[in-house]
Amino acid sequence: MDKWTVEVALGEDEWPDGEEATDWCSRAACAALAGSGRAEPAGISILLGSDDEIRALNSRFRGHDKPTNVLSFPSGGTPWPGGPPPLGEIALAGATIRREAAKQRKTLHDHLCHLVVHGTLHLLGFDHLTERAAVRMERLETRCLKTLSIADPYRERD
Repeated sequence: MDKWTVEVALGEDEWPDGEEATDWCSRAACAALAGSGRAEPAGISILLGSDDEIRALNSRFRGHDKPTNVLSFPSGGTPWPGGPPPLGEIALAGATIRREAAKQRKTLHDHLCHLVVHGTLHLLGFDHLTERAAVRMERLETRCLKTLSIADPYRERD
């Protein structure tokens, strides 16, 4: 997958498993790029941040003064010489994601990968603003996650 570059940065202290999480993020982003049918080179930057870091971004860019699990920021930038065109940035909140995973009885791995796939699809122009768009995006997420051996996150649990 040389055509896709995924750079993952660790923010503050909420990612003690940062090296492992970095690998998960790279694999999930590439699964989303492949699953979407993207053949062109692309670059994605991912921040594994703290709730405070993501809260600040959410407040500044979306007007919501609270942490959220994932934010996506599409890029209009130009690549560094010799680098792939940047698709954008994804920011993930460590404590929020851990709480959600526990509440939903999912592993951190599965939930984090789902959110990276979700964020990557947003960078590619997918959204869930209408019922039809949401169904389309959820189906694509499910197919991408299946390539990572992750169960359908939208399936009803007992």
